[in-house]
Amino acid sequence: MMDLTISANIRYIGTNDYDLDLFESQYPLPNGVSYNSYVILDEKVAVMDTADNRKTEEWLANLERELDGRAVDYLVIHHMEPDHSAGIALLAERFPEMKLIGNSKTFMILSQFTGKDYGERLMAVKEGDTLSLGEHTLTFLMAPMVHWPEVMVCYESKEKILFSADAFGIFGTLDVELDWVTEARRYYFNIVGKYGMQTQALLKKAAGLDIQTICPLHGPMLKENLDYYIGKYDVWSKYEPEDRGVFIAYASIHGNTAKAARELGERFKAAGASLVTLADLTRSDMSAAVGEAFRHSVTVLAASSYDAGVFEPMAQFLHRLGHKNFRNRTVALVENGSWGPTAARTMKGYLEQMKDINLLEPVVTIRSAPTQQNREQLDELIKVVLDNV
Repeated sequence: MMDLTISANIRYIGTNDYDLDLFESQYPLPNGVSYNSYVILDEKVAVMDTADNRKTEEWLANLERELDGRAVDYLVIHHMEPDHSAGIALLAERFPEMKLIGNSKTFMILSQFTGKDYGERLMAVKEGDTLSLGEHTLTFLMAPMVHWPEVMVCYESKEKILFSADAFGIFGTLDVELDWVTEARRYYFNIVGKYGMQTQALLKKAAGLDIQTICPLHGPMLKENLDYYIGKYDVWSKYEPEDRGVFIAYASIHGNTAKAARELGERFKAAGASLVTLADLTRSDMSAAVGEAFRHSVTVLAASSYDAGVFEPMAQFLHRLGHKNFRNRTVALVENGSWGPTAARTMKGYLEQMKDINLLEPVVTIRSAPTQQNREQLDELIKVVLDNV
């Protein structure tokens, strides 16, 4: 179990969810997820967000343990997504004098979810507003569309903590060892990645703060090497390749396109490519494949033709890439078609809807099974790709 200690006066009260299989009903959770919440104990008591309704009772028990009989003065609502806000009504009922802190968009969405009007209990804040709890002071910074329109973060100046909402979050419970960058990349590009410009705006605000700890709403609290984590977010939100390398995503019906893709991977390595990653889109986690496409500087798409278009797993992948604002990348195409190859034409149609895509030639066309001529064409493609890595 990771160390959940923040400080003597700021306590972790979140929970782990081991049983949820899909985040937002679409992203696989092989290691579960955490719902992070925090409480600041000062002259005034402030709770930072709540938890998902799956874990509300456990979250409330954690809070009451830390309160030790004290009342809550403020509930800070950084994000209204239900996995962080399901306990709001319960807490408001338990502490009738408690103020609810958010912005105007927060309260609009709050009324929609709860059907309640909290009237004078609502305390609206805007960019740069502060709230003193005693020794601890919170400064509120708006972060719209990272990744909902009401999102805000806040900075606690005494202990130099950024409560970052969904930014810097990852999938996984807090008692499993995970590669932060792999899960953070998958989380960022699938949850936040469409909103790179808005993420850049938040990073510019954060750059003016002396941050010693980042407390996100999912995943571990970050206390060391913060430049590394912030640097990753900077690269990702600028849509720059994280690594110079080749990602081969393939969708094969009967195995011949898969065989060509695997051969291509080995030929890339033999030709000197330092980073080559493959994903079988018919079996791989699509959200992980999206993250890998953004990670690499070059993506090779290899797919079978199907129903005068492209095999559906590739179509789904390209749809997701477009939806997540895939851009500023080099792409090469390999298609397969036994009688009327249509995969490349269809893939080009998806790519033409994206921005700043450098589409390489030649397109390699396989007729049923790869031939020696196809292998020579793939070698030619490799040379072109390596010139663009």
